[in-house]
Amino acid sequence: MSKSIIQTNDAPEAIGTYSQAVKAGNTVYLSGQIPLVPSTMEIVSEAFEAQAVQVFENIQAVVSAAGGNMSNLVKVNIFLTDLGQFAKVNEVMARYFKQPYPARAAVQVSALPKGVKIEIDGVMVLPE
Repeated sequence: MSKSIIQTNDAPEAIGTYSQAVKAGNTVYLSGQIPLVPSTMEIVSEAFEAQAVQVFENIQAVVSAAGGNMSNLVKVNIFLTDLGQFAKVNEVMARYFKQPYPARAAVQVSALPKGVKIEIDGVMVLPE
C-alpha cells in the first residue's frame, strides 16, 4: 500500500511533528484542524461560531487537496472546550454536509492548542 503526505497552503501549516493529512491507499487520515487563518496563522476570532466555520473551512481545504470533497468524509471527531456549543456545531456542520452524514463523535475536553474552543479531525475514503 502506498502512503503519501497531503499538504496545502489553503489550510494552516502543521505546527508540530505531523502532516495535515496522510493518504494510505484510498483512505485519508486528516490531522486535527483548529481555527487558524492559513494566511496569518492567527486564530480567526474569539467567537465560537467563527471558530467553528474556520475549522470546517480548513478541513474542506485539506479534503480538497487530497482529491476529495466533504461527502467523502466517513468519520469526524469534534473536540469542544464547552459541550454547551453542541447545537451550534450542528448548525455550522449542516452548511458543509448533506445526507448521508459521516459518523461523528463530539467530546468536551479541558483545553485545546492555542486556547481555541474547537478542533476537528477526520477520516476520508476516496472513490477507487
